[in-house]
Amino acid sequence: MNSPSIRPAPAPPSPFPLAWRQMARDFRAGELRLLVVAVMLAVAALTAVGFFADRINGGLARDARQLLGGDAIVSSDQPAPPAFAAKARELGLVTATTAGFPSMGRAAEAQGGASRLVSVKAVSDAYPLRGKVTVGGAAGEKDKARGADDKARGGVDDKARSSAPAAGSVWVDPALLGALNLEIGDTLLLGDATLRIAERIVNEPDRGTGFSSFAPRVLLNQADLPATGLIQPASRVTYRFAVAATGVDELPVRQFVDWAEAQIKVGNLRGMRVESLATGRPEMRQTLDRAGKFLNLVALLSALLAAVAVGIASRDFASRHLDDCAMLRVLGLPQRTIAAQYIVEFTAVGLIASVAGVVLGFAVHYVFVLLLAGLVDSALPAPSLWPALFGIGVGFTLLMGFGLPPVLQLAQVPPLRVIRRDVGALKPASIAVLAAGAAGFAALLLAVSSDLKLGLIAVGGFAAAVAVFALLSWIAVMLLKRAVPEAGAPRWLVLATRQIAARPAFAVLQVSALSVGLLALVLLVLLRTDLIDSWRQATPKDAPNRFVINVQPDQSEAFRQRLQDAGVNRYDWFPMFRGRLVAINGKAVKPDDYADERAQRLLDREFNLSHDADMPPHNQLSGGKWTRDEAGAVSVEEGLAQTLGLKLGDELRFDVGGGVAQGRITSLRKVDWSSMRVNFFVMFPTATLADVPLSYIAAYRAPEGPNGRDDARAFDNALSREFPNVTNIDVSASIAQIQKVLDQVVRAVEFLFGFTLAAGLVVLFAAITATREARSREFAVMRALGASGKLLAQVQRAELLGVGALAGVLASMGAMAVGWALARYVFEFSWSASLWVPLAGGAAGALLALAAGWWGLREVLRRPVVQTLRQAADV
Repeated sequence: MNSPSIRPAPAPPSPFPLAWRQMARDFRAGELRLLVVAVMLAVAALTAVGFFADRINGGLARDARQLLGGDAIVSSDQPAPPAFAAKARELGLVTATTAGFPSMGRAAEAQGGASRLVSVKAVSDAYPLRGKVTVGGAAGEKDKARGADDKARGGVDDKARSSAPAAGSVWVDPALLGALNLEIGDTLLLGDATLRIAERIVNEPDRGTGFSSFAPRVLLNQADLPATGLIQPASRVTYRFAVAATGVDELPVRQFVDWAEAQIKVGNLRGMRVESLATGRPEMRQTLDRAGKFLNLVALLSALLAAVAVGIASRDFASRHLDDCAMLRVLGLPQRTIAAQYIVEFTAVGLIASVAGVVLGFAVHYVFVLLLAGLVDSALPAPSLWPALFGIGVGFTLLMGFGLPPVLQLAQVPPLRVIRRDVGALKPASIAVLAAGAAGFAALLLAVSSDLKLGLIAVGGFAAAVAVFALLSWIAVMLLKRAVPEAGAPRWLVLATRQIAARPAFAVLQVSALSVGLLALVLLVLLRTDLIDSWRQATPKDAPNRFVINVQPDQSEAFRQRLQDAGVNRYDWFPMFRGRLVAINGKAVKPDDYADERAQRLLDREFNLSHDADMPPHNQLSGGKWTRDEAGAVSVEEGLAQTLGLKLGDELRFDVGGGVAQGRITSLRKVDWSSMRVNFFVMFPTATLADVPLSYIAAYRAPEGPNGRDDARAFDNALSREFPNVTNIDVSASIAQIQKVLDQVVRAVEFLFGFTLAAGLVVLFAAITATREARSREFAVMRALGASGKLLAQVQRAELLGVGALAGVLASMGAMAVGWALARYVFEFSWSASLWVPLAGGAAGALLALAAGWWGLREVLRRPVVQTLRQAADV
């Protein structure tokens, strides 16, 4: 008799179809909604900033040669030695030279005789080597040529020129035509030369920075420079020697750069340097860097909030699937299949949410380009794939690091949970799993921050805040029961406090999560108001808008009397002389002694020095002591001291026009360079300083009468006629430009603010609704014991208001600390939060928690009594 054959056990089903069916059901039920929204918002915020930064960097790299005017630039305060031109010819490079300096341009007496500070640039015939100067306008087109706005407008007759102006003629900025009441074809007096205005400048590719760059440009042929008589032995002129390759091979350019840097180093050619994009056009890079810091901060807050939301939502997701997984275990599904099923599901969800976030971020970055249109050219190159890949990586890291660990516990649910719901509950994730996920995510955020200080303060601040919030909330929960006595307190308040105290761990988790969400929201509010306002106030609209230099000692009394007669009573007035730092503590110093690029530049130039018995009132003493008329003493700006490694007691020696000025550092000063006030790196605390050739510098706000700017310009012209040697620098346009830039950055930050606000609300909603099932069971028991629906609603409102208020106060204090660190160490301006912030934060937290609870927990109070009793009986 044959024995019956034993059939092999059926193979477990593939996890892929199970995962797809499970994901479809979870999407229909809305259980993946919070996870997808949180990941999508984080990826969108990060990739929007990433796409924008990537295109900006690509555009700057593409246009670097045009911005510099050549493939490489040697900049100096003296003409480049003949050996540089010889080396360039040897390597087959073409060359061009320019000489730039500020001066006064004048109209002829027959045309009004007005004068204006101009930025003169004399160029050789080959200028520019890279890019083209766009000019426009014809004789008689006076209305079209005038006004600064026409510079951006251009016209149908605009022409791109790859050559210098013809001898005897100049090209000028439209602003100069309006200021001097001139038009194309008129003459301009420049020093001793009379030149014809041939074109107006629409665009100049290699325009630099500095005070002179805010003045209207006058471009002339280098052959006309000697006739002007403007360059004298002591004149401050910036010479630029540009080289460019004739073909596509960049090797000759690199060889020239290496040779030039070696010559500068070996020959100790002080005042000479090889320029790059960062040094040649720092205003674009610095402005965009500041804007990028603000945008990166908001994006980091979105990502941090998303991590919290994903962690809470995934734990709530896992809690909802405990019973399902227990039934699958009863039906024989192996643990590894269940684990694989959820890994596949979360991988697909991560891909969907990340791709959606990348698409949204790509669309949003066009808004940044539009909002910052004044800073960047809209014709930017296409972005690379890196921001998209990075965004997808962030999305997967969020889900795998913070979402998957609690979900993987579903594979370990025992089959016994089908009949005993008190077993198989989720356990806290292991420290190793949390640490690995947090470390990977923190590393990604530090990488995307593009600024180590910003990343460390944002990520480290949030990590520290979570620990502090957990500790303080645990203490508050422990004290809560004692704070509300059984007798005398309202019944709803007693029940609410006892309900919180009965589950302290859950209460601590909820308060901590709410605090983190509110921390980002409060920090964003402070960022939008106080921090950005502090940045604005660094350059106030009522700041001095005129800087006057080169006032000679014998003119000082008459000049100051002229200001007083015009009603200018508040102004800065300091003696000024120039000197080069040559020795520290008796040891000669040179740029090569320092590795820091800023230190090298400082030692490669002359400082503006001054002396006064009293410390400038707009400076702050940060070290040492300022003593009036202390002989042999100097006061140093603290930033300069940090860069050069100077300290109190060090001896400094300066070369001042062939003479020597020296002193011991007795004080350090904090200087706000963006205040538009007169400031100095080094000052001698004495009323007089012998044997020093000096002039005076003044800063004031030009008087404006009934006619406003016209009266200010009339006053400028009168000063120029009365003191023809004085250089009057009008920086009102630069102040307006800075304010415009700030407005653009603020609008971009506000736009991205919406993403972080949404992420913060997702965290609040997730933290509140995570308690839904627990509240359902508790309310079922309370209803079974006779509690009315009205009483339960009061208990819920009291609990939400209390938890929200506590979280709001904690979040506000944390936001004040993080905001102070960001202001001081990242954005570098002083800031202090108002005392009302914790009170306002507590009130806002209570209201937001109540609103989130009303929306997310309204179902708990609406469930029929029979349904809640049955759910309670199943526990």
